[in-house]
Amino acid sequence: MNSTNHDRSTRRALLGRGLGALGCSPLASLLGTSGGRPLAAGPTVDDGAPGPHFVPRARHVIYLHMVGGPSQIDLFDHKPRLHEWYDKDLPESVRGGQRLTTMTSGQTRFPIAPSKFTFTRRGQCGMWINDLLPHLGQVADRICWMRSLYTEAINHEPAMSQMQTGNQVTGRPCLGAWASWGLGTLNRNLPAFVVMVATPSNREQEQAISGRVWSSGFLPGIHAGVSFRAQGDPILFLNNPAGVSSAARRITLDGIGEMNRIAAEEFGDPETQTRIGQYEMAYRMQSSVPELTAIDQEPASTYRLYGEDARKPGTFANSALLARRLVERGVRFVQIYHNNWDHHGNVAGRMPSQCRDVDQACAGLIRDLGQRGLLDDTLVIWGGEFGRTVYSQGGVGKDNYGRDHHPRCFTMWMAGGGVRAGHIHGETDDFSYNIVRDPIHIRDFHATILHQLGFDHQRMTYRHQGLDARLTGVEKARVITELLA
Repeated sequence: MNSTNHDRSTRRALLGRGLGALGCSPLASLLGTSGGRPLAAGPTVDDGAPGPHFVPRARHVIYLHMVGGPSQIDLFDHKPRLHEWYDKDLPESVRGGQRLTTMTSGQTRFPIAPSKFTFTRRGQCGMWINDLLPHLGQVADRICWMRSLYTEAINHEPAMSQMQTGNQVTGRPCLGAWASWGLGTLNRNLPAFVVMVATPSNREQEQAISGRVWSSGFLPGIHAGVSFRAQGDPILFLNNPAGVSSAARRITLDGIGEMNRIAAEEFGDPETQTRIGQYEMAYRMQSSVPELTAIDQEPASTYRLYGEDARKPGTFANSALLARRLVERGVRFVQIYHNNWDHHGNVAGRMPSQCRDVDQACAGLIRDLGQRGLLDDTLVIWGGEFGRTVYSQGGVGKDNYGRDHHPRCFTMWMAGGGVRAGHIHGETDDFSYNIVRDPIHIRDFHATILHQLGFDHQRMTYRHQGLDARLTGVEKARVITELLA
């Protein structure tokens, strides 16, 4: 290597070549090995994807993340006896010295705030559901309900990171990136992993959301989530500049691609290959994205399913409809973030609008996927990063209360993708504060999702810094078979 090249060569490339000499290059994983074992070929057009270990039940995922931590007590974990405890302190024997956030750690008392909302048992499964969610109640028997999720994280950023990447520290690949890397794409004209941030109708207390939670981490950059914008062009700079023809654009990209290939051969930096792939994807998306987002071509029956809000760009309903269209066109993983579930105050004022945003759209998505034959192999996931406390943050009133973060128990649900429809899993104590039956840690949740995608979570590894890293980490995790059909 001459001195000029040595100066320009990246440290990453140098280490990559050194590892390659030892037979430990990450390229081995990309070409079909993981954890030292060959992977089965998957039904994909991406030759670089390792493919699943066994036949998957789900080929796609639509993950609906409610940012802020929805209150399980006010939505799904019905505790009618709490009305007898109104404004009484949560017993210390129940709280058990749990870590508190700085928002309630200074309180001298922890007054119990029963939910002000009414609940009805829905479906043959008998799931208790807030009456603000009538449409979701109508599909209760198509849903697998999980009332016993828990996490160690008590603040939003680490909790969202743990929920999406398996680790409270940001910088690791998220679930969508693992799915993209493992399964590849079914449509070369669209990304394998798409992210949308829906705009809530009430914007009282939104949390910051950043690309860190849909990052590819140490996986190749091509597997990061591609963010579709809520307003205007779905992707910035996708269209050609004024006066630039498609033919001229093609010539330009060919020239840039050739320079990048020369650089890749000279320096061996894997990010150069990512850059080449992104340029080509952007070119192909110029024709595929306009067709994808032409929802005005949908029949009136579609809007009867999702609601009229589905016509409005940026709404949750619009994003849910786009998610179906993405999956229909072969996209592996679609993530939708819906904000303003951080109910530190005014639960009574904000919960109705939050439920109105998502209720019909979630039920419509399940029905729509079902009638198109897509639900069997599409896993729909709904939930937040943690739950809410039974005690009120600050003062308490029967119609005016707030709830702090609560990691010890919260509710999520799944539908389709081979999960057990109409099943209610887990149970909490009388205060919706501690799990008393069938706990599900985030690691178990991730292991179960990977299993439905055809992966053994212990064998789905990627060599990073000399370690076989995996989504579920090094601590014990298990597939929750009770959730599976």
